[in-house]
Amino acid sequence: MSLISGWKGWRQFKKLPWDWRTIVMYSESGQDWHQFSGLVDYLNNELGRKVCYVTSDTRDAGLQRRHENFKSICIPEGLFLTIFFQVNQSDLFVLTMMDLQNLQLKRSTWPVHYVYLFHSMGSTHMVDHENSFDHYETLFCTGPHQVAEIRKREELKKLPAKQLFDYGHPRLEEIIARGQSYPANKPSGQGATVLIAPTWGVDSIFNTCGKQLISVLLDAGYHVIMRPHYQSNRQTPEVITALREAFKGRDHFEYIGQMGETDSIMRSDVLVSDWSAMALEYSMGLEKPVLFIDVPRRIRNPNWQELGIEPIETTIREQVGEIVSPRALDQAPAAIERLISDPEHFREKMRELRETMVFRLGHSVPDGAAEIARLADECETARRQRDHA
Repeated sequence: MSLISGWKGWRQFKKLPWDWRTIVMYSESGQDWHQFSGLVDYLNNELGRKVCYVTSDTRDAGLQRRHENFKSICIPEGLFLTIFFQVNQSDLFVLTMMDLQNLQLKRSTWPVHYVYLFHSMGSTHMVDHENSFDHYETLFCTGPHQVAEIRKREELKKLPAKQLFDYGHPRLEEIIARGQSYPANKPSGQGATVLIAPTWGVDSIFNTCGKQLISVLLDAGYHVIMRPHYQSNRQTPEVITALREAFKGRDHFEYIGQMGETDSIMRSDVLVSDWSAMALEYSMGLEKPVLFIDVPRRIRNPNWQELGIEPIETTIREQVGEIVSPRALDQAPAAIERLISDPEHFREKMRELRETMVFRLGHSVPDGAAEIARLADECETARRQRDHA
């Protein structure tokens, strides 16, 4: 069925006139719709621009959007998605997918301008592959750290300079707004709520010291929420199942397995994490502290130190929280008490920090949409010139 639906989606795209291919967006998963929805809405309404949205997820909310300036097409993973990428004819192609050209999905054989939207505030050179961002013309960066990292790699590897747009992070703006409107109605005398939400992989918290950590926090009287990364349930489901079973029925233990769920984030008083970029959004967005368990770094680029730049995942730790060794988890409760002892001071510190670390707070979507429209106009003009040459 996926082969047939892929063929239908590919045929549907091929039949589109050029005015529907000036701005094309591609989403691997419906989880990425929140990265596109604000930009799509602004382009469609305030700027009156047509957008063609291609997704590989049949459950993508973008497929349900109805607007005269919006078309959505589903091309599932497989043969016809590969073909779509290789021979796609469009002016501007916007995506959140890393590693274009490095894996099975390649750049088009036609002249297409590729724009990458960073989906997290993390650094570009340790957690991601060394060349993950080499094959895009434009990168929409969340903050100055990403600009510095990309430019340093271009200098070291003698790569062509990309267009780097100071975009910001709409997701952070959404979290700030939700945090400010979330009712603070915790009953008097109730203990702190601790959210454990690490990254995934063999060295992540749940895979290395999850059972001991949860035991320590429950014994200290905290309400503990276990919220694994969705990839953990895919890669090591037996680890997650074993932890759930170990604490099943225990007072003040809660498991959250639903992707996209945010209530647990809002209810919590402190986040316990490792190398997840979620720690940046949590601390600077909700203005709440993070306790970092110092498990081994998650490294996909063995040459990350070549840049001579420490990743933000490292430099941010002592600014937004404390670090505890997995061999000294008994120190976690005392660290949490220190972190939550003066919430107003911490909130003020986070407001100052995000002003220096994140571009265009409060303006990322309208400014980003305007930049997409500008780039699309440039690309359309260049195509018309090529056609008449």
